[in-house]
Amino acid sequence: MSSTRAASERRRQLVFPREHGAWGILLVPLATGAATGALAGGHVQPLIPLIIAALALFCLRTPLESWLGTSPIRARTGGERRLATTAALALAGVSTAALVWLFWNQRNPTLVWIGVIVSLAFLLQLVIKARWRFARTAGQMAGAVGLCATAPAAYAVTTGNWAAQAATLWLANWLFAANQIQYVQLRIHGARAEDRRQKRRLGRPFLASQCLLIALLALACTLGLFPWAAAIAFVPALVRGFVSFARAPRPLIVRALGWTELVQTIAFGVLLVWGLSTS
Repeated sequence: MSSTRAASERRRQLVFPREHGAWGILLVPLATGAATGALAGGHVQPLIPLIIAALALFCLRTPLESWLGTSPIRARTGGERRLATTAALALAGVSTAALVWLFWNQRNPTLVWIGVIVSLAFLLQLVIKARWRFARTAGQMAGAVGLCATAPAAYAVTTGNWAAQAATLWLANWLFAANQIQYVQLRIHGARAEDRRQKRRLGRPFLASQCLLIALLALACTLGLFPWAAAIAFVPALVRGFVSFARAPRPLIVRALGWTELVQTIAFGVLLVWGLSTS
């Protein structure tokens, strides 16, 4: 790679989010919340400021962390610090304007307490990353609580009110995201295993979490807290998890894993909306 191309790539990493999987955890819940709300009689036009605010705030974290020096890729030179500062201020301005638009004339008051929970989730993620560097999965799962908040926010903005459906969307999207995060970690660690036995030993926590997820879904559906039809959305992810656990170790192709997980995420979102809207 040439020095010019390397410098360009580094500048991009200073200001653009590097966690590609996080985009899906942010956008698919937003789409499921918006679609479910629209099918319940809501309107999609009010989503515009929410989408702008969500994207701007999501992108804001990268240049802010680069400037503060709390991310692996830090702004080192004066030029890099100016780049990170400019990007952070621009994104902060866009997100502030979108939030003013979103809350104008005392609209969407429910989003205030959703924002409080999101802030606490990201604060917890920072604490986990700072104190327990080995607990990468736990930190990602804490951050996913905040990213998946776009689901109840989109539902509330679309319908104009809060309902139990919004909480259901939030929890369902987070459970899927948590399973996906654990699966990716299984693939990463499993690729280093020497044989099936070692892979299964490394994957026991993931297997336990799969069984726990099934038990939670069955209990929620039996108690009438979650529709059986919506529970079908988890089936493809659960099947791919058990199949991967049983397979022999194989090399990890990151790009291929990213595409397959994108397909899994989209399939989950479509099946979840269908299950909730038909129940």
